Amino acid sequence: MEWGYTVSGFLVGLLVGLTGVGGGSLMTPLLIFAFHINPAIAVGTDLLFAAATKAGGIWSHGRKGQIDWRIAARMGLGSLPAALLSLWLVKGLLDQNGQLDTLITVTLGIALILTAAAIVLRRQMHRFAGQVKRRFPRWQRQRPYATVAGGVLLGLLVPITSVGAGALGAAMLMFLYPSLPTRRIVGTDIAHAVPLTLLGGLGHLHMGTVDMELLLVLLLGSLPGIYLGSHLGSVLPERIMRPLLATMLLLIGVKFVLN
Repeated sequence: MEWGYTVSGFLVGLLVGLTGVGGGSLMTPLLIFAFHINPAIAVGTDLLFAAATKAGGIWSHGRKGQIDWRIAARMGLGSLPAALLSLWLVKGLLDQNGQLDTLITVTLGIALILTAAAIVLRRQMHRFAGQVKRRFPRWQRQRPYATVAGGVLLGLLVPITSVGAGALGAAMLMFLYPSLPTRRIVGTDIAHAVPLTLLGGLGHLHMGTVDMELLLVLLLGSLPGIYLGSHLGSVLPERIMRPLLATMLLLIGVKFVLN
């Protein structure tokens, strides 16, 4: 079965490289549905998987000056304490497998639906944010507080689902900072996502809900997949890939919620 995990890691990495959508949106549902991994272990393993695969992005984007560290710090100010609270909740339900599994699957379904909406409505959200900025110039004074609040939401969501630090984080940044270039949004989102997913993953590791052997096998496939996908991005149009991916995430999300 290990080769199946490696192939899955490669395919997820390929899609991440092609679309830029976070691996958690893809890997966690795959582990639960296709391989019948316990939901808590799937989430915990995927959190460390996400931290490892995105870590190089901080160095790459930071070297090019594509990270707004002030914004990333504001998000972290809200997300990291909230993640600790979320991990405390998971630990409290750990011995009650039925309740924890239900919490994870339903919350994961909601997160996937929101991620699908963020992928499809990205440009509309950006235009709407620009209109808000023009009509309400004082809104900019409230953005630091809104950024921290957005971080709190991600911090509560990510340790339970492993989803949200990527596509949802980028959508929040795009709405709050419409003048920020796309590359800086991506870089800032990654700079925030790595410590958040690492904290969540280490919390799950402490609780025993990380499969280290599975993690290594997934990484073995995903890293080449990400590399290849990033180079194929110019061959396969984003306008085709993103709607297809969004549709898939929406269907999976609805299945989790209604399961």
